[in-house]
Amino acid sequence: MSKTAVVYWSQTGNTETMANAVAEAAGAELITASDFSADKVNEFDAIAFGCPAMGAEVLEEDEFQPMWDAVKANLSGKNIALFGSYGWGDGEWMRNWEEDAKSAGVNLIAEPVIANEAPDDEALAACKALGEALAK
Repeated sequence: MSKTAVVYWSQTGNTETMANAVAEAAGAELITASDFSADKVNEFDAIAFGCPAMGAEVLEEDEFQPMWDAVKANLSGKNIALFGSYGWGDGEWMRNWEEDAKSAGVNLIAEPVIANEAPDDEALAACKALGEALAK
């Protein structure tokens, strides 16, 4: 069985709710962005990263973005998934994040899951499916 982590940052609790759904379905360890670093990447076979859209549709800049920048080069060969919530816009932050991941050589195993504001039943089901895909 692969060892899976769900690494997330959440301000309002929406992305945390999504992280819990992914982690439950994947049997994964939940880790906040501030507690994750490049030296922990090798402890896991699969990692889901969750971050909401902030500001002008960007990743959270104080904790999440620096952690992502530090770890993305070390994710080669791992199964990776992305998720997060947003309150405005159309999901541009996720498209940019997905593009950044792919250009870093990251193996995304599923389409990213996004939720507008609090995740509804459909978004939570998508998070669970993401977790199940990650655990395979």
